[in-house]
Amino acid sequence: MSTYKEIFGKPVKHLSTDLTDAGATGQVWYNTTSGTFKSIVSSGAWSSSAPMITARNQSSGGGIQTAAIVFAGLIGPGSPNKTALTEEYNGSGFSVGGALNTARYDLGGTGLQTAALAVGGYDGTSNLAIVEEYDGSTWSEQTNIPAGLKSQALFGIQTAAVMAAGSPALTTCFKYDGSSWTATGALSTGRDTAAKGSGIQTAGLCVGGQVPAVTNATEEFDGSSWTTGGDLNTARRGAYGGGIQTSSLIAGGSIPPSPGSTATELYDGTSWTTSSATMGTASYFGGSASNSPNNTAGLAMGGWKTANSGGTEEFNISINTITTAAWAAGNTMPYAAGNAGSFGIQTAAVSASGQDNPAPTSPANTTTTANYDGTNWTVSGVYPIGVFGLTGTGTQTAGLAFGGGSNPPTTFITTTNEYDGSSWTGGGAYPAARKQACGFGTQTAALGAAGDSFPASPRYSAAAFEYNGASWTPTGSLGTARYDGMGAGTQTAAAITGGAVDGSAVMEEYNGASWTAGPNALAPTSAGGSSQNGTSDDWMTFGGQPPGLAQGYDGTAWSTRPNMGTWRNQTAGAGTGPAAIAMGGRLPGDNFQNLTEEFTPGTTAVNIETVTTS
Repeated sequence: MSTYKEIFGKPVKHLSTDLTDAGATGQVWYNTTSGTFKSIVSSGAWSSSAPMITARNQSSGGGIQTAAIVFAGLIGPGSPNKTALTEEYNGSGFSVGGALNTARYDLGGTGLQTAALAVGGYDGTSNLAIVEEYDGSTWSEQTNIPAGLKSQALFGIQTAAVMAAGSPALTTCFKYDGSSWTATGALSTGRDTAAKGSGIQTAGLCVGGQVPAVTNATEEFDGSSWTTGGDLNTARRGAYGGGIQTSSLIAGGSIPPSPGSTATELYDGTSWTTSSATMGTASYFGGSASNSPNNTAGLAMGGWKTANSGGTEEFNISINTITTAAWAAGNTMPYAAGNAGSFGIQTAAVSASGQDNPAPTSPANTTTTANYDGTNWTVSGVYPIGVFGLTGTGTQTAGLAFGGGSNPPTTFITTTNEYDGSSWTGGGAYPAARKQACGFGTQTAALGAAGDSFPASPRYSAAAFEYNGASWTPTGSLGTARYDGMGAGTQTAAAITGGAVDGSAVMEEYNGASWTAGPNALAPTSAGGSSQNGTSDDWMTFGGQPPGLAQGYDGTAWSTRPNMGTWRNQTAGAGTGPAAIAMGGRLPGDNFQNLTEEFTPGTTAVNIETVTTS
C-alpha cells in the first residue's frame, strides 16, 4: 500500500542558508534569503594537478588517487632512454620512490603504493619475464612469468593479480598468488595495449586494445573464465583505467591514425556511458591509479602528448566543485627586473631594486621599490642604491634588505636597509660583501646565509649571520657553500636548498645555532623564488635554472607542485607555503620581466545549483 510520502513526495524545506552535506544530494529546498529553489548535485570533471618529476610514456602504475605510484617507462630522446625510476603521488604532488632493479617500458603494473607489482616489459632489445614487488620503498625480484611479455594488462593486488593479453594480440591469461603464476582461462579476443586494468582477481576487466585493429571489446573475468561485457563507445588502445568490474573508468587512449583521445567512459557492470567530462589534453600510454575503489576518482599520470609528458590529471565525480592548486597571473609590476630583493606575503609583498638592463649598461640596476596589496602594485620608497642580487626578509611594513651588487663595474656591498612600508633607513652593515644570499625572519630577528663573494676565492659562501635589529653577528656556517639558493623560515628555524654549487639539490635546516642536512630537493635549482615567509616545514620553490619543477617541502619530504605559467630565471619570491607569489625575473636574452603570478592551493566547495523552470 502506498504511503502519503510516496504519493505526494517530501515537503520542500524553507531555509535561510544553503545545505552543505552530502546527505542532501538531490534534495530541493527554498532559500528564503535569495528567494530561489536550490539543490546539491554531483558532476564529473577532470582537473590538472602537479606534474611528475620525470616525463615519460609507456610506464605503468597503480594505487588510488590520493596514494598512487608510477614506474618505469621511456624518457628519451637519447640512449638508453628506458628508466627504472619510481614516483609516488600523495594527492597533490610527486616524490621520489625506490628504483626498479631492471629499467624497462611497456610493462604491466598493478597494486598499491606500498605494495605494487611490476611485470614483464621491454628493455629495447627483448621482451622481459622479470617480476618485481614494491614494499613502499624498495623493489625486489620475484618469480618470473612463464615467458617474456610486453603490452599486457594487469589488475588486482600484489598477492592476487591477473595478467591478461599482451603483444602480439595474445589471448593468454595468468593468475599470481604472490609467489607463482598459473595459467587460467583465455580471452575470447586476443589483444595488446589494453587499458590499464580494473578490478580484483575474481572480478576484473580487460578493455580495448589492438587486435591488430583498435578494438572496443570488453571482457569480464570471474576468477577462472572470461565472458563478453559491454562494448566501449570509442575503440582505443593504451588508455588510462581504474576502478572495479561494476564501476570502472577509461579515459584517453590512442585511436590510430588520429591523435590521442580525451574521451572518458564509465562502466556500470553492463554498459559503458560516455561522460561529458573530457581530459584537458589528449594522451595515452601513461600510468593510472588503477586500484581506485570505483569510477568516481581517477588519475592519469604522464604518457604521450605529442611528446613524453609529465602532466597529471585527476577525475572526480563529486557534489563538490574541485579547484586544484595552480598559479594565476596577477597585475603586472610597475617595473621589470631580475634578481630583485623581495619579502612579505601574497597580499602584502614588496619588490625592491634589481637588474633592469643588461650589463655593461649604465646604470644596469633600478632603485625602484614597489608594494603589492594582493591586487595592485604601487611604487613606494626609493632604494638607496641600485643593486642586483639584493636579499630581503620581513613584512611589507617592517622589512629588511642587505647586500647586493652594483654595476658596472660589479661591486658587492655590505649595506643593510630597513623598510617601514614607504621608505628606507640604514641599518647595521652586513659583515661580508655578498649578493644573492638567503634571508629569513623579521626586521629585528633576521638570519642571512650563503651568498656570492666574487671576486673573493672561494666564491661560494657558507657563512651565516644573525641580525638583532641593530647589528649582525656570526652564527653556525652551512655545510654546503652556495649562492642563489632558496629558503624559508625564521631566525631560529630556517631551511635552504639549491643554489649555484652548481645547482645543488642539497637542503640544510637551521635550529638557531647550527645547520644539519635535510632531504634533498627533487632537482637541483638556482636563482629561483621561494615562499620565504613560510615555515621551514611548509614552503615551496619555483622558477630558476635550469627550467624544471616547482617543488614543495612538508617537513618530511619534497614533492612536485604546479609550475608557473611563465617559467623564468632570477625570480623574486615571497609568501607562505600555501600562498606564494612570484615577481619579475628574466627570460633568455636579458629579457627582464614585470610579471606577477600567485599560487593558490586547491579548494573544494559544495556544488549548489539554483533550480529553474527552463
